[in-house]
Amino acid sequence: MKNNTLFLQENPQGIFFKVFVQPKSSKNMITGIYSDAIKIKLTAPPVDGAANKMCIKFLAKCFKVPKTSLEIISGHTSRTKYLLYKQKHNNKDRREDIERFKKVFEQLLNAKKQLDILS
Repeated sequence: MKNNTLFLQENPQGIFFKVFVQPKSSKNMITGIYSDAIKIKLTAPPVDGAANKMCIKFLAKCFKVPKTSLEIISGHTSRTKYLLYKQKHNNKDRREDIERFKKVFEQLLNAKKQLDILS
């Protein structure tokens, strides 16, 4: 089921968002949207938390934030995970962060679409 609305939710701790992880892939990449989650392919296997660690590392690099600011809240043993981007900002900065998150995902998805067109 395709849906263009990503799950992004504000709360006092920060921003919650949803990802769908496909482990043991050939490379780390955001591949699109799966339902209301960001679909991510990761090279790490789903063993001993390796894919979870890779998920945090990869997303931190994409968002240009410290790994410590991202935390998997639920879905540690599932492909569908809810993550928290921890914030200590005021409400204005949080709104800007949500817009920045959306923009980063949109840019990554558009870059992937361009590569698909060229293939």
